[in-house]
Amino acid sequence: MLANLATSLVSTALVVFLWRAVIAQTPGDEIAGFGQQGITTYLLAAQLLSVVNMNQADSEISSDVLRGSISISLVRPVSYPIVRFMVSLPVILVNALLIGVPLILVFGLLFEIEVPSLLGVCLFMLATIPSVIIGFEISFLTGVASLVTTNIWGVRVVITALVGIFSGSLVPIDLMPPILARISRMLPFESMINAPVQLLLGRYEGLSDAALVIFGQCAWAAALLVICTVLWRGAMRKIEVLGG
Repeated sequence: MLANLATSLVSTALVVFLWRAVIAQTPGDEIAGFGQQGITTYLLAAQLLSVVNMNQADSEISSDVLRGSISISLVRPVSYPIVRFMVSLPVILVNALLIGVPLILVFGLLFEIEVPSLLGVCLFMLATIPSVIIGFEISFLTGVASLVTTNIWGVRVVITALVGIFSGSLVPIDLMPPILARISRMLPFESMINAPVQLLLGRYEGLSDAALVIFGQCAWAAALLVICTVLWRGAMRKIEVLGG
């Protein structure tokens, strides 16, 4: 946990210092509506969501396959995907409290941030729910790959890179080149981080626009649920138990 906290602090410091330096050298000290305070708040909220979405479901599923213990889990009278989701909830909560909160406190004391409105905080918390669900579904799909590839190291590296680029955790989507921004908004990763943070900062037009953002998140969560169900059932037809 301490190692994860230290890693998060260093990685957050890198992106915060980088973007604050970029904006400081931009005419008007603002880019795409982001000032230094705004970009700092965006990056902190994005890093908080990144930490929260470290649910470890993919590594747990891969470990079950390698140890062969998934065979025992599958004969139990309970859905394995539901079990993995419920087990991931304490991990998410611990990450939020022991890594996310210290992260916000440290950088909130070091830098001036844009204090969000109460409505923004409420919308952010509401949008965090589908964000967590989507994060779990993506981790679950990565873990399911272990039923085919056995080792998911390569798959995880690719997925992590895609999430980092297209979720807006490293570069706000509003600051991306138009082509990359359009691609990002067509993928589910944007709903994990960029969408909730936009609501936090009030970067929407009226409550109807905010509701549309949350609806889009829920639509992606539902679509990924269908994909998870189909691929899981397909994987069950080809499962090979190793070890045990």
